[in-house]
Amino acid sequence: MDDNESFSLQNPMEIKGDNIRIVVGLDFGTTYSGFAYCHVSDKDNICSNVNWHGEIGQLKTNTVLQYDDEYNNVKLWGAPAMAKMPKRRNDEQNNEGNKPVEMFKLHLGDISDKFKPELPVGYKKAITDYLREIGKEIKEIVATRWPKVDYFENVLLILTIPAEFSEKSKAVMRICAFNAGLINEEYSTNLQFTTEPEAAAVYCMEKLEGHDLAKPGTNFMIVDCGGGTIDLTTRKLINNDQLGETTERTGDFSGSTFIDSEFIKYLRNVLGDEPMDLLRDNNYGEMQYLIQQFCRYCKIPFTGDDPDFLYELDIQDIIPILKQYVTDDKIREILEENKWVIDIDFEAMKSIFEPVIQKILKLIKVQLDNSHETCSAMFLVGGFSESKYLQNRIKQEFKHRVDNISVPLQPMAAISRGAAIYGLSVKSNDLNNIGNNDNMKCVISSRVLKYTYGIKTTIQWEKGDPIDRKTHDGFIEKFQCLAKRGAKMDINQEITKSRVPVHPEQKEMIHCLYYTKENEAEYCDDPGMKFLGKLHIDLPGSGLNRPVLFGITFGNMEITATSKNELTGQSYKAIFKYNSDN
Repeated sequence: MDDNESFSLQNPMEIKGDNIRIVVGLDFGTTYSGFAYCHVSDKDNICSNVNWHGEIGQLKTNTVLQYDDEYNNVKLWGAPAMAKMPKRRNDEQNNEGNKPVEMFKLHLGDISDKFKPELPVGYKKAITDYLREIGKEIKEIVATRWPKVDYFENVLLILTIPAEFSEKSKAVMRICAFNAGLINEEYSTNLQFTTEPEAAAVYCMEKLEGHDLAKPGTNFMIVDCGGGTIDLTTRKLINNDQLGETTERTGDFSGSTFIDSEFIKYLRNVLGDEPMDLLRDNNYGEMQYLIQQFCRYCKIPFTGDDPDFLYELDIQDIIPILKQYVTDDKIREILEENKWVIDIDFEAMKSIFEPVIQKILKLIKVQLDNSHETCSAMFLVGGFSESKYLQNRIKQEFKHRVDNISVPLQPMAAISRGAAIYGLSVKSNDLNNIGNNDNMKCVISSRVLKYTYGIKTTIQWEKGDPIDRKTHDGFIEKFQCLAKRGAKMDINQEITKSRVPVHPEQKEMIHCLYYTKENEAEYCDDPGMKFLGKLHIDLPGSGLNRPVLFGITFGNMEITATSKNELTGQSYKAIFKYNSDN
């Protein structure tokens, strides 16, 4: 357990699914966010929000915040908070306030610190503040469309997260959602999670209706190409309205924002490191505006089909402040000869794209190789999936392995709309049953575990065990596996283990749950092992024959733990809470 982690277990709040009237799917993205909604009585009429900041037409808005001078309160959010075109004045006069705060979602991922942006506020505050702002939009929509609906009582919110998020990250998201006012109790079951590729798969399943592929047993892959992450999952169509997961999810932090990073790296090669460092440190807004222009006129239009492609970056027009940072005489001479225009031609643009494209192609290949069944279709979703160059490269590479590779209508809205569809299936099962080992029918029927889960167990020390791990009373603590990474688990399938006390006079039993990405583990302090939580149960009486049944249930994205005294019938049920105050 890391020093800055602290976990406990609490009883979840009970809320009846019969109260749910509205389902909202919220896609909180690294670079863009959006939501979709519908009334449970009108399931065929799922709407995407297209009214942002008084302007109509966009499916998402930017995941960006603009704070006041003290970084306490949000002044602007979404597209209005983005960096604007720099004025042609001195730098001192061009300072219009604090730099925008963005890409804070990356701090939740298991990613190198060098890819995480430096933030003037804590990332949890930024996430909370953004969720609060977009939550105001959600609440306004609900109040306007359905005036008699009580938001906290009648709205089910499905929040999507990357498949690569850890248990800790999911728990942090729940706390941020609570602090943002999206739910009125931290453990409210009116907030549920699903992964982004799962939501996308549900959306694409709807698109299969009426298609030759829409038959039980069909396998299809979802490639979710977002701003910060790429997530892949392979699904099997179980029947007309259920999906099963066939391989372990794969993903990486290699979304479209990393192409922006490659663009900056390209400029470093042309101008040198010092000018770009000074620009980043002193004129962050101008640098972001430079990236915006690159995306609009270069990254998005690039298809890879036109060898005459040329993007002329006019420094004097786009980012004049950069001129004063170029002090190398040789570089200045070249730029002055070219009138401060940097040409990014076809080959240069390919070199900017390829590092990210190659990572995506490798992820797809591994996912296909790991599937022992034919993949009949591949759907590309997410904002980056609209890149024609990405589409062309994927089709070129895998057209001989997958017959049908396509981009569904409105791929940017696939996750939020899929989340709403998923929420409708969760609601239909009554939220009181979430986490129970009931025979619930959900649109997602199974998942493949991405971690190995187990508990700390105390057993008699034996010859051959490490002597330094032997306790004073002759025992040793080991990791006992309950569910192994890569195992296929039905939704709400429970894994149980009967345990007995170690000492005759023991008055309580503590179940300590751990998880790891490794397939095999022996001790709870092995490298990569993480502590998830612990659950206490009383042990009245004495003796060793006092069995306790411990179980974990892999439900709707949050693990439920149960502990039952098999002699007295006393039982405890809990969900995991991560204490993010540290």
